[in-house]
Amino acid sequence: MDGRDWGTFLLPYEQAVEELKVKFKTMRAELKKREEYAPIEFVTGRVKKISSILDKAKRLDVPMNQIETGIEDIAGIRIMCQFVEDIRRVAEYIRERKDLKVLYEKDYITNFKESGYRSFHMIVEYPVQTALGQKHVLAEIQIRTLAMNFWATIEHSLNYKFRDSLPEDVRGRLKKTAEAAFILDNEMSAIRLEILDAQKTFEDESNIITKTLAIIHQLYFYHLIDEAIDAQAKFNEYWQQHDMEAIKLLSDEVKELLNKARKGSDNGDV
Repeated sequence: MDGRDWGTFLLPYEQAVEELKVKFKTMRAELKKREEYAPIEFVTGRVKKISSILDKAKRLDVPMNQIETGIEDIAGIRIMCQFVEDIRRVAEYIRERKDLKVLYEKDYITNFKESGYRSFHMIVEYPVQTALGQKHVLAEIQIRTLAMNFWATIEHSLNYKFRDSLPEDVRGRLKKTAEAAFILDNEMSAIRLEILDAQKTFEDESNIITKTLAIIHQLYFYHLIDEAIDAQAKFNEYWQQHDMEAIKLLSDEVKELLNKARKGSDNGDV
């Protein structure tokens, strides 16, 4: 082992992970606003532990002075998706970005590993602005479904425990569970439209409820106490009945009351 200051060495990687997490989370938020559906479910990231870097360097026969180029996943980002179809879409968004450079891709979905491992990997070069100037670091972006990620997390833990020498019975059972996860993803894809429609309905109803309660609360600001109490009572009744059409109409009624109150306030009546 060389005598490098590992804390200093890993700083650019830590910075890269934090910046990329923010960027992909922002991408999710923007897509959700623009399209009402985002293929990104959530994003995580990590910097490889020193012990894991040393183990991988030894396993791949990477000299210590070539770690920065020889080990490509010191900085790691995981992007989770609901559906397999979303993975390709996210990968295309990443290819189009100008703030990083995709070096190459590994498609372990079409060409899954013998163990059953499925994931889509992109090795990227990302520029980090450090105190000493710009530094390009390598990072691995893994794009998976939730089912793929669950399986991969379990496999990783078992491989760590058995030091990559899994007993045959465990290996066989893991392979079966990988196939089960694959079947689950296929079933979810088959009813994808129904799932998305249900999620959109839930999101729309949630927004209507939030908006209605907010404008009812505004009535108090204009001293329309009785109207606010009446509107809240109606809302409670409609909500108990799950009558969304009635809640929408109530929202419009309260909005009209607010508009009249605002005009009166502008004219000095309130």
